[in-house]
Amino acid sequence: MVRHTPVTKSKTKRPAVKITVALMLAVAIAGALWVPIYAHTLPKLGDFPFFYWYQLILVPVTAILCWICYLLLRTKPAAPPAHGREGARR
Repeated sequence: MVRHTPVTKSKTKRPAVKITVALMLAVAIAGALWVPIYAHTLPKLGDFPFFYWYQLILVPVTAILCWICYLLLRTKPAAPPAHGREGARR
């Protein structure tokens, strides 16, 4: 049976980290939703207008930003109890 440990004050992240994560995710979302940024045909990259290659570049950039946010927000797993499972079976 899996036991979930409650989140204590020591495991919560600082407000600065949470604000940084929120800003990075807001930039990623705004980059896709704010249409005037990429509603252009010029400059072209080969036969592709700006709209297409902007969107194609935005996908890996957003993935990298999400990965950085994950790294900032992850917590270390809780340490196992001192007596372990052997003490409970005896």
